[in-house]
Amino acid sequence: MAQQHLEPTDPLSGHVGTSPAPGSARAAGAAAGDALADYLRSQATEFLRALRQHRESGAAAGAEDPADAARALRRSVRRISASLHTFRPLLDPDWSESLRPELAWLSGTLGMEHAYESRLERLLLALHRLSGAVFPTQPASAAVGTAGSPAHPASAPDRGNLTVGAAKAGALLDRQLTLARTRAHSTALQALGSSRFHAVADNIAVLASEVPLTKTALTTDLHPMAGAAQERLEDAVTALPLVTAGHPYNAEALIHGLSPDPSPHPQDAPWHQVRLLLRLHRYAREVLTGGNPPVEVRLLTAGQALDRHRDASEAAAAAAAAARTPRIAPATAYALGVLHADQRHEVEAARFAFQQCWQKQTVST
Repeated sequence: MAQQHLEPTDPLSGHVGTSPAPGSARAAGAAAGDALADYLRSQATEFLRALRQHRESGAAAGAEDPADAARALRRSVRRISASLHTFRPLLDPDWSESLRPELAWLSGTLGMEHAYESRLERLLLALHRLSGAVFPTQPASAAVGTAGSPAHPASAPDRGNLTVGAAKAGALLDRQLTLARTRAHSTALQALGSSRFHAVADNIAVLASEVPLTKTALTTDLHPMAGAAQERLEDAVTALPLVTAGHPYNAEALIHGLSPDPSPHPQDAPWHQVRLLLRLHRYAREVLTGGNPPVEVRLLTAGQALDRHRDASEAAAAAAAAARTPRIAPATAYALGVLHADQRHEVEAARFAFQQCWQKQTVST
């Protein structure tokens, strides 16, 4: 089942929780433990609804797309997991610490298929844009040439030389990523039928009716914990190499990507961590506002830039991995090298976009 990889870090994608009673702490403007309980119950209910839709989509013709139901499953799982992390002092420690790793496993397992699918689409679109070659599995949107285009494109390579190897490079990527997607699909199906998943679903079903709060949770203000999540995000952003992100080209990351070392470049990890912390901050805002926070342009723009960064980084790694395939033709390796460089340019463009939106907002405030 295809999922949305990254789900995008989009402040507009939150779910509205249950409406508070007129005399509740939320209605009075105080976000306390009952607000957290309401939010967790609403997300658990969303999970159970998505699970039912997913089962119905696999059993009946004309039912909702399984991909939509799976996306809804991951969306609620991410929010429950983030809330358990941010507000863990208010929850039963044994229960929350045992459930969080299971939620992370489920979200990651359900997201892999779409990750491979979108990565293949991105790379084929980039090959088409760079070489003009058209691939049998290429989406129709490639004819337009807009999807997957970098904000700051690299210098155009010699199309005559690139076209020679682009077709074989695209076929190689298609074989590798389609195989990975098929395996991810099988893994997800096995996971959804496993006793491990049923244990997670049972825990969430209980959560829909009873939230294991601590004795002091109902009188504890949530704002300090949400503020701590924001501070962790700001500290991580401060530690980013934003000076490097201001340059149009980062040769160090490119050279590492084409080296025999298949490990991710250490430059990327801090940016991925910021993306995670931004998501935790956004979900904490949802808890404080009952699931419907006001739109903050800074978070929206920054999240979109970090999504592009993650997608381009993983696409570049896939191109580099394909280039390490033994006994490929020199023209194929050349095309994959150009493709890798193009995706690393997109990484730098995304970092620069994040730097611009974040620092601009900081100066203006």
